[in-house]
Amino acid sequence: MAGEPEHGPAGDDVAGQQATLRVAVDATPLLGRPTGVGAFCAGALGGLAGRSHLEVSAFAVSWRRRHGIDALVPAGVEVVGRPMPARPLHWAWSRAAVPPLEWFTNRADVVHGTNFVVPPTRHAARVSTVHDLTTVRYPELCDAPTLAYPTLIRRALGRGAWVHTPSAFVAGEVVEMFGADPERVRPVHSGVPPLPAPDAEAPRRWLPPDTERYVLAVGTAEPRKDLPTLVRAFGQVAEERSDLALVLCGPPGWGSGAVEAAVAASPFGRRVVRTGWVDEATLSGLLHGAAVLAYPSVYEGFGFPPLQAMVAGVPVVATRVGALPEILGDAAVLVGPGDVTALAGVMAALLDTREHHATRVAAGRRRAAQFTWERCAEGLDALYRDAARSR
Repeated sequence: MAGEPEHGPAGDDVAGQQATLRVAVDATPLLGRPTGVGAFCAGALGGLAGRSHLEVSAFAVSWRRRHGIDALVPAGVEVVGRPMPARPLHWAWSRAAVPPLEWFTNRADVVHGTNFVVPPTRHAARVSTVHDLTTVRYPELCDAPTLAYPTLIRRALGRGAWVHTPSAFVAGEVVEMFGADPERVRPVHSGVPPLPAPDAEAPRRWLPPDTERYVLAVGTAEPRKDLPTLVRAFGQVAEERSDLALVLCGPPGWGSGAVEAAVAASPFGRRVVRTGWVDEATLSGLLHGAAVLAYPSVYEGFGFPPLQAMVAGVPVVATRVGALPEILGDAAVLVGPGDVTALAGVMAALLDTREHHATRVAAGRRRAAQFTWERCAEGLDALYRDAARSR
């Protein structure tokens, strides 16, 4: 696969058999409404649970919701840990390497922090997942809590943590921006979050009157997603296609004001629908029913929605930024960020040209099939063993 991170088989012991490794994974991102980080956490845990030579446990840094992950982790993953109050622990961990995680959980060989932060440990090797570096590249696009991530990454690296990234692109950024040892920064692609059986009525519930087809965007309304550019591009496409709507699927965020302004300024704003957060069955229904998935981001470290759209048989137009060329390859049509005219032109071609549409659908399905959680778990397994040997 073009741009595929390198990860070979996990290390063997002297007898030629893989030794059992105890891995404790931070499953806190599973709590609350699903996010991209939560999707990674769920998928990775599912893949890791299927590897017989790993003993996988999960913990949550939360007091109020400390029992919430019990029903969310896959079979084969043990939930461990005494109650862990998030605010006091995060305060302490931001200042010193105490208290060690082993005070709260079972003994582990490796601890994996799945969301930028990895707790200090007494003996276990530490791995931190850095999903992207938006906070470094585009701090003006971030909210206050995420602006703390660069400090957390530097602290983890200074304390000897290894870094996992979902793409070779982000791995290169970690090395470049933080001076990390390239041998201790490991790109391992994620799999594709599974889509449940689609709610077939979801499109009809959301589409405005007299519309039949729609362009779909999936993601929180934050500046990084650049939804205002998509609204303006839709305005160019909608003029000659009276049956077309634009569906913006995702919760409101700190970019909602700019989206609302773009919709208000559009002559076709009545055909722009904002769903807010939806459940997985509704999301699946909207994906399966879409004519095109548009992903006009300014920056991405991986990109789940385009791959999910490809699984659903929907052609994708995305921006040529961040890790998207690496992940999507030539299965999607890529345009420059912020290029309203180019984005509108691609959407029009995919909507109007049957052969072009079919070609992209076939290429997308082939591309998405290469991203599995089993393959992700294999790469993480190799990373854990290298980290454990380095202690």
